[in-house]
Parts: sequence; structure tokens; C-alpha cells
Amino acid sequence: MKAGVLIVLLAVAILFPAASPAFSGVEPGDLQAVLLRRIPPRPARAPSGSEFVKAILGLDKGRREEAIGRELAAGNIPEFLRNLKQVRFSRRSAGGGETALTLLAMPDYLAIGSDDDYLLIPMSLRTALDAAANYGFLLPTRRIVDAIFLQSPYHLKPQPLPAGPRMRSTAYYEEHNRRILQQRLSLCCPLGGLISGHKKDLVLTGRLERRPGQIAIYGWHDRSGNPIQPLSTVHGGAYADYSHGARLIADTALLDGRPRSVYEILEDPGLASLLSDEGPLAFVRRLMARHGALPGRGDQISRLRSEASGP
Repeated sequence: MKAGVLIVLLAVAILFPAASPAFSGVEPGDLQAVLLRRIPPRPARAPSGSEFVKAILGLDKGRREEAIGRELAAGNIPEFLRNLKQVRFSRRSAGGGETALTLLAMPDYLAIGSDDDYLLIPMSLRTALDAAANYGFLLPTRRIVDAIFLQSPYHLKPQPLPAGPRMRSTAYYEEHNRRILQQRLSLCCPLGGLISGHKKDLVLTGRLERRPGQIAIYGWHDRSGNPIQPLSTVHGGAYADYSHGARLIADTALLDGRPRSVYEILEDPGLASLLSDEGPLAFVRRLMARHGALPGRGDQISRLRSEASGP
């Protein structure tokens, strides 16, 4: 991580700690209630993480991806992932004014199963974008990944496994998940707490527009805050290995306490730098629309506030 970026993000983390009061206007809790409506409740007979591993052990990668997609579409994710966490950004203008932005992010990477038995699941870019679009979420940018790391109270140590063809195997997925769980328990990291450092993130970047068909990965920060994995689009979009994770962020944020589409923020030349170190990312809306996203829920949230306050 560049020193300048690290300093800025550390300042943000200090100015806006996770436990600080919400900004004026719409409360993050009100926003979360609306954002979670599109995630189906977990089916009563949905397989646990270990049961899902057994079901996909003999599948080729194509059928495995289909199985992952089906479980995510059905809402078979642990309850703790629905406990969205605030990630804060701030910028001061030349005139002295301050812009404050609050994102809501899942506390961990997408997983299949229950709170008691889950599998953090790597997946292809298409599977991740389909799930994000279905839920009304999207993938983070590199700047968002850095901010999540710095604002996470719990940092796990990256645990690389031996390189080779088995990196993409279900057995590796299960083994890496076991090691992460063991480390999380040893550090007393509670379920639902914002946690980072244990996976490389699937991210949104302008390189995806210039190199369609690729997947972008970044992160796996060590405890000093340095990403082991620089931003890379080397692999094709169907690639996934044990080290990858898809952490979702909501498509609506609070900008100075008011609901604002994250797509609009990423497209706005005056605001994009809050969330992107590459300038505006206008292609993100088009990318997500191809996967069925319905961006823009600020009006929904405003109506909810009006109904709650009454005449």
C-alpha cells in the first residue's frame, strides 16, 4: 500500500471509529433494513457448509459454480453476513467544508451455510456479480478494500497454501476455510464483527472495462497493512482459487447523512475519489446491469423515513 494512501485512511479510521455516532439524517439502521430486503431468508432445509462441501466434492468447476450460484440465490448464507458494518470515508474541500460518506459492507466474505457451520466460498466473477446483483449489492474497489482493512477491529494473518493445480480444488477451499476458522477462534473474533486479512478480494477496477473477460483481485493484507496481492487482472473471469473472497457492499450509501446511490458516487468526478483511486468508474453501472442489478434505492429509503415519522 502506498504510504500516502495509508496515512489518509488511517486518519479516516481515527476520525470515524466503528463505534462513533451515526451522521445526521437517515440512520444506518434504517438504511440496513431496506438494503437487506432483497436477500432471501435462509431456507430451513438449506445445507450447512460441511454438507455443501460433500455435495460439490466430485463436481467439475462449471457444475460447482452452478451449485454455488444456486445456494447464494436461495439465500443460503450465514445470518451474521446480514449484520452490515459501517465503513467511513471523509474528505475536506479547499474551502474547508467536509464531505462524509458511510458505506455498509458485509462483515466477512460470502459464505454458504449457517452461523454454526459455514464455508467461505471462492467463486468466479460472474457468480459473484450475479449474487451481488440479486442482493442489491456490488463488489468493492481497491480503496474500499483498504478502508475495510484499516477500520476492521479484527485482522487475520494471511495463510497461503502450497501453489499448484490443487489451489482451485474444493479440498483446498475446505482446508483454507478450516484454517481461517481456527485462527478466528484463537483470536476471539466474534461472528458478525468486521474482519479482514484472510482473503484476496474480488474488486471493481477500470481495468475490467479495458480488459473484458478478466477477473480483478487485490488485497490479502498482512498485519502491517501491506497487500500481498497487488491489483491484478491476469486471470480470466472464470478463475477462482482458495485464496479469493467476495465481500459485498451495499449499492446505497449515506452521503452527509442522506441516501445516495454508490453508482452515482462512482460516476461523479467530484465524488468518485472518496471510493476510487482510479477516478470515476462509470462502467460499473453497466457491468452490474448486465447481471440484473436495479441500482438506486434512495427514494425507497426516503419513503420509509416519511412513513415512519407519520403525519
